[in-house]
Amino acid sequence: MADLIDELDTWLEGNWDPDLSVAEWWERLGTSGWAHPALPEHAYGKGVSRTDALAVSARIADKGALGPPAGLGMSLAAPTIATHGTPDQVEELVRPIVTGQRAWCQLFSEPGAGSDLAGLATRAVRDGDEWIVNGQKVWTSGGQIADMGMLVARTNPDAPKHQGITWFAFDMHQDGAVDVRPLREMTGRALFNEVFLSDARVPDSWVVGGTNNGWAVANSTLMFERQGLSAGGAGHAALALPGTIAGDLPKRAGDFLRPRNPGSGGAGAMVAGSQQLFIDLARANGTIDEPSVRQGLVKLHTLTEIARFTNLRAKAERARGRELPGGGNLGKLAMSDLVRASRDLGLAILGPLGTLHAYTPEERKVLDAATGVPATAFVTEMALFAQAPPIYGGTDQVQRNIIGERVLGLPKEPSDERTKPWSELPRNG
Repeated sequence: MADLIDELDTWLEGNWDPDLSVAEWWERLGTSGWAHPALPEHAYGKGVSRTDALAVSARIADKGALGPPAGLGMSLAAPTIATHGTPDQVEELVRPIVTGQRAWCQLFSEPGAGSDLAGLATRAVRDGDEWIVNGQKVWTSGGQIADMGMLVARTNPDAPKHQGITWFAFDMHQDGAVDVRPLREMTGRALFNEVFLSDARVPDSWVVGGTNNGWAVANSTLMFERQGLSAGGAGHAALALPGTIAGDLPKRAGDFLRPRNPGSGGAGAMVAGSQQLFIDLARANGTIDEPSVRQGLVKLHTLTEIARFTNLRAKAERARGRELPGGGNLGKLAMSDLVRASRDLGLAILGPLGTLHAYTPEERKVLDAATGVPATAFVTEMALFAQAPPIYGGTDQVQRNIIGERVLGLPKEPSDERTKPWSELPRNG
């Protein structure tokens, strides 16, 4: 680890320049292997462990440099394509990810296929060297600023539902064929979207992992997702946004070195550092001596420490060339517990103020002035958002089923869905 960090420090001294544009800086960072060092060397990485990669990201921030491009391209698409893609696909698809040129979204879930992802109905039909895609996706994070999408579509409806799916790299820039509609949440934000695909086209060269082998490829994507959503798994994301739509690429890289809004980074960013915020808030309003509040603080600390030790155990297993069975699923469940504990504790400390919430930046200023407690909007947003992590990325129930069946070896529920053609299965059944 020390040698890796020394190598990084030397590279940063010779390459970091705040006067570069974001695009120029990310080009240097991405092509050097430092943007996503956990990727293999043949895919613009350095082949280091995920733990070491997080240490690299933290070091870049500590040295005062702009971090690598964040988003689903980096966390999901790049490692999936590096695992299942061809060398040509790595060059065409991964390089623009690590250099921030393209932002990605995930076109997996559908109105009738959420937890049962293999039941998806979006169809892709071969047309020469292309595929024509029709269907609807939902809960698409970042779809409104995405250049590309990770698309799973049904390519053989007469095969069992897990066997007739294909994973595509998908171009989101298709006027009239791709319609992205934001979905506003009860927090007031619109992190998710629904996406309608109408005769959209994908080149056959962007099939990743082989036709009708998409379930295996999608499982790799989901594994990377669960690792990223695990408690303690939050990285050090850049403040600049990748891709052609967000508009940050031509801007000066040094202008993005400012404190991050703790309410804008999802569950991981919200939970990180919340313990001290709750302690300070409880001391300020006199609830620090209430037994229920003190118990809540201890519970939150305990859950955080358990998650930290689980991550250390997973790191030790990887150092021995092994994986912690069900580690990603356990981490995902731990994150759900953490956000629920944070929700309950934060509202207990706020008391009646917990019934107030601000839905826009302007309203947050009004709320801060009215309550005199600047943390109010952050705590109430955390409380409202806490319902999401136990659902997205695979529900808590799905994680427990995976642990039971694949780790503990418990029998699966009786079903003929793995042998009966998808076209003969009941919908929403």
